[in-house]
Amino acid sequence: MRAAVMYKPGDIRLEDVAKPVPGAGEVLLRVDAVGVCGSDLPRMLIKGAHKMPIICGHEFCGRIEELGDGVEGFAIGELCTVPPMLPCGKCDQCATGNFSRCRDYDYFGSRRDGAYAEWVAVPISNLMKVPEGTDPRAAAMVDPASIALHSIWKAGGVQAGSRGAVIGCGPIGLFAIQWMLSMGAREVVAVDVSEKKLEQAREAGAAHCFLAGQEIPKELLSDITVEAAGHPTSINSAVSLAAPGGHVVFIGIPVGDVSLDNKTFQHFLRQEVSLHGSWNSFGAPYPGPQWTVTLDALATGKLRWDFMITHELTLEELPEMFATLQNDRSLFFSKIMFRP
Repeated sequence: MRAAVMYKPGDIRLEDVAKPVPGAGEVLLRVDAVGVCGSDLPRMLIKGAHKMPIICGHEFCGRIEELGDGVEGFAIGELCTVPPMLPCGKCDQCATGNFSRCRDYDYFGSRRDGAYAEWVAVPISNLMKVPEGTDPRAAAMVDPASIALHSIWKAGGVQAGSRGAVIGCGPIGLFAIQWMLSMGAREVVAVDVSEKKLEQAREAGAAHCFLAGQEIPKELLSDITVEAAGHPTSINSAVSLAAPGGHVVFIGIPVGDVSLDNKTFQHFLRQEVSLHGSWNSFGAPYPGPQWTVTLDALATGKLRWDFMITHELTLEELPEMFATLQNDRSLFFSKIMFRP
């Protein structure tokens, strides 16, 4: 089969590799759609993966083409989306249903071969049937949308009539805006470095949009803020944007060290702001309501996703696209979707 194989950061080759064979309790999926996650960019261009060479890609869905031994309850031709983590099921975190904090997990696209390929073998524990008639591209976006939902729940949810804020308006941030409004937030503030991404934030429903660095009026301090950029300046901005007693939840993954300015620290200390970390998107029973609620919201149209897709490419175009992203960091994109 054809696959995009990463040998080292920036060295991504389209190759013919062995087609996977489903083992007992697995199915063979023909990949229908796979999205590029923001974490794929530093992984494939800067930091590398847990092991290499590897086939990346973890936001994906596909149709069942072959059933392994012992598989029941699934049929050939069904469209399924795939939670990408394979928790160990044995550690203390798995025992308490905190699968996002599993101590010995496997993961499609970073620790085992993922979906930048034509086929993937998937355990049935990681299969979710997609409702009939759902666009495969929507099914491939359950992962970022569920990450946004998980983060809001980690921060205690949204109180009706409260104000939300999102810093970093990539797909996760755009889904966070929609989740907040659906939970009863009266309005959402959006912040990003890109005016084009702020245009998408307005489409997602944000009432107030600011370019990073602009002064935000005190009357727009927020009860719950999602930080989805992972830059030291945006992390400080997120804390400073919190209303008294507010909650700030961090999703963005910083590359370098992070420090809070003294003014920022004084704000969260004196205003009794609560800071939360949020990692992945999983709950019990695995993959949790984060995934079941999100899949339903995407399938029914409660969550909008189509306006986020800025590039739709074939698998053959993947290496060139990553080379372009490496050489031109000014290129605007929100969600890049590959369809083998």
